[in-house]
Amino acid sequence: MGAETTTLFINGMERTFSMGNHFGQVPCSETLLETLRDRLGLTAAKKSCDEGACGCCTVIKDGEAVPSCMLLTADCDGAHITTLEGLADPETGELSAVQQAFLDYNAFQCGFCTPGIIMTTQALLNKNPHPTEEEVRDALSGNYCRCISHYHVFEAIASLAGRGVDLDEKWRDRR
Repeated sequence: MGAETTTLFINGMERTFSMGNHFGQVPCSETLLETLRDRLGLTAAKKSCDEGACGCCTVIKDGEAVPSCMLLTADCDGAHITTLEGLADPETGELSAVQQAFLDYNAFQCGFCTPGIIMTTQALLNKNPHPTEEEVRDALSGNYCRCISHYHVFEAIASLAGRGVDLDEKWRDRR
């Protein structure tokens, strides 16, 4: 944490930040969520509980779904971070299979929590392309939504797990 710079690989792009308390520097107390939203304009991850309990700020860090409000940017040096903005194909804009399934199954309502749920789903399917319903429920247990019942979310995920979408080739390691 005492490094003068912190380098992150965010959605496939290398970003190096000067750490410190001077103008333009990232304070050592700044969370990854704050860096993503306030410095990089990546606003899909939402600030809600600020305690890592709601899942609205979920991103994928080195293959794991994590609450970005609980991680200090300085502690993420060298990490590969994927946000919702990094799931779509950067050249064509084509949505990832998970994003498309959420649209197809109307697995959202107001949309505030949706990015976190999608990122948790993406991380789950990257590790286990054919999860059981129990595994899906367990993975999503840290994501809260006040608008919808999760049955649309479960239907969207089941559609992906059931047809054996191969996330390996195109989406699994998108960085």
